[in-house]
Amino acid sequence: MNIRIIDYSELEKMTNEELDSLDAVQGRGFKRTSTNDLMAVRFAPLKEIVPGYVYGGFTILAGRQKLGKTWLAIDWAVAVATGGVAMGSVDCAKGDVLYVDLENGPRRIQGRIRALFPEDQSLPDMSRLEWVTEAPLLNGGFIERMELWRTSVRQPRLVVIDVLQRIKPPGNKNQNAYESDYSTWAPLQKWATKYGVAVLGLHHLKKGGADDPLEALSGSNGLSACADTTIVLNQDQNGKTLYVRGRDIEEKETAVTFVTGRWSVAGNASDVRRSCERAVILAALTDNAEPMTPAELSAATGKASTNVRQLLFKMAKSGDVFRVGGGRYWVSAMDPSNSDNADNGGQ
Repeated sequence: MNIRIIDYSELEKMTNEELDSLDAVQGRGFKRTSTNDLMAVRFAPLKEIVPGYVYGGFTILAGRQKLGKTWLAIDWAVAVATGGVAMGSVDCAKGDVLYVDLENGPRRIQGRIRALFPEDQSLPDMSRLEWVTEAPLLNGGFIERMELWRTSVRQPRLVVIDVLQRIKPPGNKNQNAYESDYSTWAPLQKWATKYGVAVLGLHHLKKGGADDPLEALSGSNGLSACADTTIVLNQDQNGKTLYVRGRDIEEKETAVTFVTGRWSVAGNASDVRRSCERAVILAALTDNAEPMTPAELSAATGKASTNVRQLLFKMAKSGDVFRVGGGRYWVSAMDPSNSDNADNGGQ
């Protein structure tokens, strides 16, 4: 093959048609799209699998051990396979689900399903939820087997991999950890995106945690960078939350509850957290049976004094508590120790 060498002075004189022709001959030009053509395209909306949480593409569900990640994944899998409701309130379209469970055998899987549906008559038709308990590594035929499943069912919607570490091949010694992880998971992301199937991979969090939820994932950042969506299941003094961040979806944090194997949505995490914080203040006042200063409330609740003062200001503004004199706060406008107190609500 003869390669023509062209200097920049020649390129500047060429027309667009000549440049396109040159690109085709040289075989190394970009495949370009004009903005006008791009804006004329109507893209289909994201394929909702578990609306608000899981969409077509590669999704990570990460959390510390024993928080209930598998129970949550089963909740979603059952909801999709039956066209039911996830987490007690999220309607899901019906489709086929493949659950690759590499940590539990058939006996434990049956036990979990039985715990969710203790009575035989309550057991829904879950024929579209299939289980796999053995699988090759990602680079050893895993994607090929997913493709065989995809082409063998009517409406492939969700694949759960529990856990990702079990199918991860050894890293590339010629790459750093980020590069190795990204290149490892890229084929899985590409397959999921190409066919609009949600691939939900379960993963662990680092023991120390991190300020940014995505930084808390075990291993390098290559995994979260490759994923289309990352969901972090966490727990603090206010309860359990699901934090969601993705390339094409709105960032959100949801408060959730987990009781005897069942997950439920409690509401927006910030609203629930605010409600819990206010409940702690009200409980402290009620237990004390008389008005308290911010310093006393800080000591009683173990919360920082600055935070308590800010919260009391907001609660007083909304009428949840009242300032009753002497810099003290109470649950009503009247100080119980002084029914004649004139300073019964001023700020």
